[in-house]
Amino acid sequence: MPLPETIPVRYTDEEAGYVTVRPVVRQTFRLDELLDMLLSVTGKDTARVRQLLHSGTVVYHFYRYSWDGIDADEAELIAALAQFPDADPSRPFPPAQCTLVLFESGGLNPRHLMELPRAAGSKRRLLWGQSFWEVLLEISVHEKLWYHGYSYGRRADIYRLDLDGENTELIIRAAKRVAPRSLRPVIHVLSGTSSLLFVCPR
Repeated sequence: MPLPETIPVRYTDEEAGYVTVRPVVRQTFRLDELLDMLLSVTGKDTARVRQLLHSGTVVYHFYRYSWDGIDADEAELIAALAQFPDADPSRPFPPAQCTLVLFESGGLNPRHLMELPRAAGSKRRLLWGQSFWEVLLEISVHEKLWYHGYSYGRRADIYRLDLDGENTELIIRAAKRVAPRSLRPVIHVLSGTSSLLFVCPR
């Protein structure tokens, strides 16, 4: 079955364990818009994307989206997905392109403890030349980040810095030295942080 150019989609709030009477919203998606959403859930896994297209439903950002199931031809789907970026471990970390740092907990199900946008991290303490953002990037480049993958949801390459006692202390000292009062929560969050994820839009 050829892939349609547009797909009528219905969506509503997803409330696990509850019956909701909230209204269903209807919207027409272009094929690339629907694929973009599915890739944010599955990554570039053609079989999984094909399965979701067939099932006609996905939960994304607390909403359940549904459509009439689509039986996609595998070759046609591969060609459609080719327009989207692939993960590229050979890409060096580009500090100037980094726009966000995610503080992530450890364990089997890590979660984001804090998001630090570049604009917030770049605020300077009175009479200090460097911002916390600049110092954090300096430390991270010295520590040699490793490529963590491509995020379709954020449209960005992700680079990871695993924290240990030594580099955590470096970052805490930097925060105490140069961070303005508005960034002091970073110090408290770091005690439970296992890794930092640097988001670099491509």
